[in-house]
Amino acid sequence: MFKKLKKITDYFSPHNWKNDTLSGLTVALALVPEAIAFAFVAGVNPMVGLYAAFMMSFIAGLLSGRPGMISGATGALAVVMVTLVSQYGIEYLFATVILMGIIQILFGVLKLGKFARIIPYPVMLGFVNGLAIVIGLAQLTQFKNSAGEWLPLPVLLPMVGFIFLTMAIMYFLPKFTTAVPSALTAIIVVTFIVIFFNIDIPTVKDMLSGASISGGLPDFHIPNIPLTFHTIQIIFPYALILACIGLIESLMTLSLIDEITNTRGKSNKECLAQGVANIVTGFFGGMGGCAMVGQSMININSNGRGRWTGIVAGIGLLLFILFGLHFIEQIPLAALVGVMFMVVIGTFSWSSLRILHKIPRSDAFVLVFVSIITVFTDLAIAVVSGIIISALVFSWKKSTNIEIQDSVNKHEKQTIHHKISGYIFFASTKNFSELFAEKIFSDPENVYIDFQNAKILDHSGIEAINSLTKKYKDAGKKLHLQHLSSDCRKLLLNAEDIIEVNIAEDPKYKVADDMLES
Repeated sequence: MFKKLKKITDYFSPHNWKNDTLSGLTVALALVPEAIAFAFVAGVNPMVGLYAAFMMSFIAGLLSGRPGMISGATGALAVVMVTLVSQYGIEYLFATVILMGIIQILFGVLKLGKFARIIPYPVMLGFVNGLAIVIGLAQLTQFKNSAGEWLPLPVLLPMVGFIFLTMAIMYFLPKFTTAVPSALTAIIVVTFIVIFFNIDIPTVKDMLSGASISGGLPDFHIPNIPLTFHTIQIIFPYALILACIGLIESLMTLSLIDEITNTRGKSNKECLAQGVANIVTGFFGGMGGCAMVGQSMININSNGRGRWTGIVAGIGLLLFILFGLHFIEQIPLAALVGVMFMVVIGTFSWSSLRILHKIPRSDAFVLVFVSIITVFTDLAIAVVSGIIISALVFSWKKSTNIEIQDSVNKHEKQTIHHKISGYIFFASTKNFSELFAEKIFSDPENVYIDFQNAKILDHSGIEAINSLTKKYKDAGKKLHLQHLSSDCRKLLLNAEDIIEVNIAEDPKYKVADDMLES
């Protein structure tokens, strides 16, 4: 009974229902211009972006492994889609989104979402900072007309003024009351002033630039493409790239919200939720999507915490599509830009600037590198590159930390003890071997090597020990290996009569090696 009650309150928390509802409506308003903008980026009708935002927000909110996280159509995916749409048409896009969802479900079923935990903290900071910059730069397009020229000063100055008014409301209102979300209040106030005083500044309607947009429910639609192997060859690479980018952005956003709220989401469940949402979106004429940092931050800053916020955002956006497009079209872009600028300020990790000179240079380099790559390429390349660099730096550091301590017992003149400390793996085997290069010839008859403070991590480490045991045997020395894990003992080829087994003290750690699985 209590478990069932907990699940219900996960969707609709009695003590937070008002904040969740109002925050969801705020997010729904913020999703509109983003969805339309990303639809233009992908080269599809604005309704394709709006349908995607509605379905992704609703379904992902319903099934998500991270309550409070908002999903929708995103720019990171749109920039990949544009090539597919321009070359093969929108029907291929819908098929690709469906296949993308299937791949994401496989990630969840295979429990690959857990690997998001290996993302280093500097990579996370770089991702957050880079994405904040991307969100901020994306707003600059609102200051230009359809020809790409800056707006004239009589229009630009009032627009900038209303942007600052929006930001001021969002900054000062929470200091007086948190009864209503500051973002929603700012949008309503600025919209009312602009309409009441008939101020001529760009609105959502101007953003459409004459594009066809009309409300209505999405229809179920099987993509009209030939079901051939050639079709799979076309859509699979795009689907795989989109699935990876979508999951990386979603799981990074999940980790960010985990840190902010001091809670923990379920990464594998989020993979399944994103997959189901994209499959449904593909069958109902949407461009697909993933979790959105900007809208998720709007939600968290508006005290939205439960799944209800994502569900309300989806339902609210659907109601806007069905009945409120006329009202949405009147919202000044200045209000929405102001909201997004506050999101940028809240998302950017300003503390990272203060600690750059205090953290290791390698971490500072990764942080800055990931930020720059996120801005100039895309999220997937930035995160993967950051992880690779961090892994290489870690390997290099650990490879140089192999140490050996020698001790000789006065009562055992023909005996020497070598105590190893550090990690023995592919990057450190050369250093490990060099430590014993001269000792093999200078050591007495009985040699003890103690691995109590050392760990053998992979097959390269095992091979290094195998090579060492062979050299000692060829030199006619009696070798004793102490405190090896059971995995290490299984993989040693020259281990007969040279291993002292002490069950009480031998470590229990595992070695990553395919031979143990066969």
